[in-house]
Amino acid sequence: MTTSTTGTSARTGRTDRDVHIGRRGGEETKPSWKTTELFIYLLAVVGVLIASNAVGDSGGSRGDVFTADKAWWFITLLTIGYLVSRGLAKAGSRTRDDDPRTD
Repeated sequence: MTTSTTGTSARTGRTDRDVHIGRRGGEETKPSWKTTELFIYLLAVVGVLIASNAVGDSGGSRGDVFTADKAWWFITLLTIGYLVSRGLAKAGSRTRDDDPRTD
């Protein structure tokens, strides 16, 4: 039995030159406002601010146990975590840029 690598296929009627590999369109990653990461981050920041305000000076000898500087420190840590997660999401995606000058 002999097979041919060129010519017309008996089943499809196409030649091997008709093959076109399409590329999937779309963005590399979702915009940040479309991700659940952003909403979880915002909820966590609001939660830290509410907790900082609610756990205030209760009139006892301990004073304010969750001060503003601690709250902003936790918000800074949350922000760093969010930025790292977005960076990892973008690093794992492929670009659609076909410009040879950017290689």
